[in-house]
Amino acid sequence: MAGKRAAKQKDDGREPAADDAAVVVLPPDCRLAAQAALKAELLGVLEKGAIVVLDGSQVERADTAALQLLVLFRRELQACGGTLDWRGASETLNEAAGLLGLAQILELPAAGLA
Repeated sequence: MAGKRAAKQKDDGREPAADDAAVVVLPPDCRLAAQAALKAELLGVLEKGAIVVLDGSQVERADTAALQLLVLFRRELQACGGTLDWRGASETLNEAAGLLGLAQILELPAAGLA
């Protein structure tokens, strides 16, 4: 399942970081098989806006490829003058990033925050 993007998601009680932010919800299975769809979505929001909010609260599985993609996305967004914010990150996502030494680079929030 590809990530879902929405300009605003007020239905779930969570406010986006900014009104013009593009929100990308990372899929529960964030491994190599899902990378093509996730990469296409991230490239789409990279071209559209300067503010991107990632929601990693639903991630149940993550691998090195997914985290590498997120690091590259963050770097490209920063190079374009954009900003990355997180709406939440699952314990799985935090643990995988921590094991690879990428939690600080990705600036992940603590698990469970949404």
